[in-house]
Amino acid sequence: MLNLYTDKSFLIPEHRGKVFPLLLDLYYKECNIINKYYSITALIEQADIIVLPLEYNYIKSLKPEIKLKYLTLAREHNIPLWIYTGGDFGYSFKEEEIFTFRLGGFHSKLNANTFIMPSFIVDPYEYILKSEFNTIKKNIKPTIGFVGHAHISLFKGIKEYLLYLKVNILKRKIKKEHIDYQSFYPSSIKRAFILKKLEDLTELTTHFIYREKYRGGVQTELDKINKTLEFFKNIEVSGYTFCLRGVGNFSVRLYETLAMGRIPVLIDTDCRLPLDWKIDWTKHIVLVKSANAEVINKTIIDFHNQLSSSDFITLQSENRTLWRKYMNRNAFFKEIHDVFK
Repeated sequence: MLNLYTDKSFLIPEHRGKVFPLLLDLYYKECNIINKYYSITALIEQADIIVLPLEYNYIKSLKPEIKLKYLTLAREHNIPLWIYTGGDFGYSFKEEEIFTFRLGGFHSKLNANTFIMPSFIVDPYEYILKSEFNTIKKNIKPTIGFVGHAHISLFKGIKEYLLYLKVNILKRKIKKEHIDYQSFYPSSIKRAFILKKLEDLTELTTHFIYREKYRGGVQTELDKINKTLEFFKNIEVSGYTFCLRGVGNFSVRLYETLAMGRIPVLIDTDCRLPLDWKIDWTKHIVLVKSANAEVINKTIIDFHNQLSSSDFITLQSENRTLWRKYMNRNAFFKEIHDVFK
């Protein structure tokens, strides 16, 4: 059991969407599973860890001095300080007492005190498809799917560059938000370019649906439901799913594919993956070190050919199990508990 010290006055309904993820289950939901591993103490002398209660940039806007206050406490009591930096970008602190939790970032630039979290999603079989998990048979040609924001146009390029300027000038320079610098990366254009190249190759069976806007530009609740169903049905019928980073250097689609029990094809843009000291990711995903379509194609073919028909089905079940065992909040923070206990 790890005792956490935090300021519960911030844990109110208005801040629920910005809370340190562990506290959502530990405080708001009072989850019996996570209560076996963590508790909240009001006494700093009893604490094993100090937790900044809300996402860093959000709480800094409410109380600018809070990080220094918590860091001072951590140093006085010789215990770690956990900070969550959310959103597409995130930020890793340099102080040795601080352990940062974030969704993405560039592995080569992240320190050893940075933990990458999965994107915590609901079970698509239970909540979206309303069906049981199933596997598909291996075909001679690998089948790769994709549904999402992928579009090439001058307008799209300008729009993505303006977003880049907004983040790096307005947020980082003017508002002084703590977010890592990222070079310009027009993800929707890059996706479209790679996917169209893959479609031209004959060794793969491609099931690609291109959307010009994020989430297909949904306008109504019915449209949202239909687009979401189309998205997960595409993963369901494809042995492999193409995964490339978005604005931030991580892919939510990676976790959605694992949840569906299929095989992600992740273009490695210097990614750090969750629990990489525990999980051998190369056994679960096709990790491609290049964005070149021919290299991607060859890597998928080589991976596919190494699997027997039974191996292919087994891997689908193992990926589904991996997601259920490690990629939800309770399971992830149980593993983090074991690191700090």
